[in-house]
Amino acid sequence: QVQLVESGGGLVQAGGSLRLSCTPSERAVRSVGWFRQAPGKEREFVAHIHWSGSPAYYVNSVEGRFATSRDNAEKSVSLQMNSLKPEDTAVYSCGIYCGGSVYDAINYGAWGQGTLVTVSS
Repeated sequence: QVQLVESGGGLVQAGGSLRLSCTPSERAVRSVGWFRQAPGKEREFVAHIHWSGSPAYYVNSVEGRFATSRDNAEKSVSLQMNSLKPEDTAVYSCGIYCGGSVYDAINYGAWGQGTLVTVSS
């Protein structure tokens, strides 16, 4: 069973950038979604990328600042986060898409453990 591992989180000042990676335990070309959960809040959809690399979907609050893509070997998926804001602070997780609405976390599986992103003001 494929499992995902996220990496790349950390502490950054507002306006800065981070790049997260989502790597499967075995080579698998799958559609992947990124979600985040801030303290005391519900898990929120961030982005989704089709297994072919296109299309990609984003929540309005990150449109134009975040970009998700596959690497050349199509083994991992990255989330480039630019112009970060304090409200982007959350644990970011990736999951393999299983069907249904791409915006609902219930339609994803094989979640990784998550990586913490902290944006200071």
